[in-house]
Amino acid sequence: MPSPVPSLARPRPRPFATPVPPPGDDASRRRTGRPRLLAALFFAAYATLSVSKHLRLRSTGYDLGIFEQAVRAYAELRVPVSELKGAGYNLLGDHFHPILATLAPFYRLFPTPLTLLTAQAALIALSVIPVTRLAIRTTTPRLGTAIGIAYGLSWGLQSAVGFDFHEIAFAVPLLAFCLENLALRRWRAAAAWALPLVLVKEDLPLTVAAVGLYILLSGRRRLGTAVLAYGILSGLLIVLVVIPAFNPDGHYAYLHSASEAAGNPLTRLFLPPQKLGTLVALLAPTAFLALRSPLVLLALPTLAWRFWSTTPAYWGLEYHYSAVLMPVVFVAFAQALGRLHRRRLVGLAVAVSVTVSLLALPFLPLRELTAAWRPSPWVGAAREVMSVVPDGAHVGAANFLAPQLTARAHVYQFPEVLDSGTKPEWLLISDPARGGLPDFPWERSRVPEIPAHGYRLVVERSGIQLYRLADR
Repeated sequence: MPSPVPSLARPRPRPFATPVPPPGDDASRRRTGRPRLLAALFFAAYATLSVSKHLRLRSTGYDLGIFEQAVRAYAELRVPVSELKGAGYNLLGDHFHPILATLAPFYRLFPTPLTLLTAQAALIALSVIPVTRLAIRTTTPRLGTAIGIAYGLSWGLQSAVGFDFHEIAFAVPLLAFCLENLALRRWRAAAAWALPLVLVKEDLPLTVAAVGLYILLSGRRRLGTAVLAYGILSGLLIVLVVIPAFNPDGHYAYLHSASEAAGNPLTRLFLPPQKLGTLVALLAPTAFLALRSPLVLLALPTLAWRFWSTTPAYWGLEYHYSAVLMPVVFVAFAQALGRLHRRRLVGLAVAVSVTVSLLALPFLPLRELTAAWRPSPWVGAAREVMSVVPDGAHVGAANFLAPQLTARAHVYQFPEVLDSGTKPEWLLISDPARGGLPDFPWERSRVPEIPAHGYRLVVERSGIQLYRLADR
């Protein structure tokens, strides 16, 4: 019988270089134990930072107060109305984030903004597990753990944790687990982790579509096509139908404003130079090796809408906008390292990653952990003044004071409430000129006109002032 003809087809390249150890051995335990321990440590750090900032009156109505009002409404089986956005304003007409309803049972048990901040810390810390686990698998336990540390310290995650609460916290672990499975060619698992992203925010269906395209180009045509179609169709439905249905102006405001801007597309995507700086900052913690992995292309949808936008806040490193990009670049980094055959180069790249993250630490929110429990000179005064406000009251509050009351009152944004036609019974503000905590310029300029709107000063402590309508 003739010998079989050897196949001329090229063997499928392995997605990583390190052999997979059998279950139950020491390497396998390190691959699971170390990521969990690292995640627990980062959870403690993230939660301490967020909670301490709130307790020191450094959280804001925009955005912690807004999201608490939404979650509180879900917990009370109401539509997610936020008075801070305007009287009767349904947040589903601003952004599409029904996944917030999953926090309602926890908020029902613990009705405080600390529930949201703790949940965010847990969600973001959870993403450390798949990133570190994959990095250990593609390198070594020691190097993989180092990559996990660099990831947990990454500026995108820190910026998110350091600025209130945002729905994007749900997307970070979903993306991290999805990307881990993409790297391991577990296509169905990757798709399963990607599908819920459409419930997090309306821009993420683009990322889901990109995941589907990646699966399609990897050879799983039916599954990839289904995920691609799901992402595109759900995105169109959300932006063109669902959000306009709840929006008071009948359209998706962010798409509307972006479409009105003109200009050369290339110039708009890459200028001003702040946008290029964001790209450099994004890739520097991976020693730019993330560019060697096709997974880094999944960052393009987020970068495209941010850079296309006319809102400067989307272009830079601040706030929470880059949190979803961190799992992408670090998983791409881990996959790229697994394809390198020079161990010395792998070690050098990991050293660069950790060094960049440590050098950036003094400029990022986690530096504030050293002063986490340093008492604020205004906390006692604010608590005393706010104790006068009864539960269920309608209050117009300054930005730094609003989230201190959203758990028990109907809170509106000061000074916008003065022009809205809504006249809450109480106004809670801070006057730095009288020793109050720092405020915002647009608040300070409106303080002198409060009496003209029919309010009288009821109580003041250390510049924290509470006004009430004169006819009450």
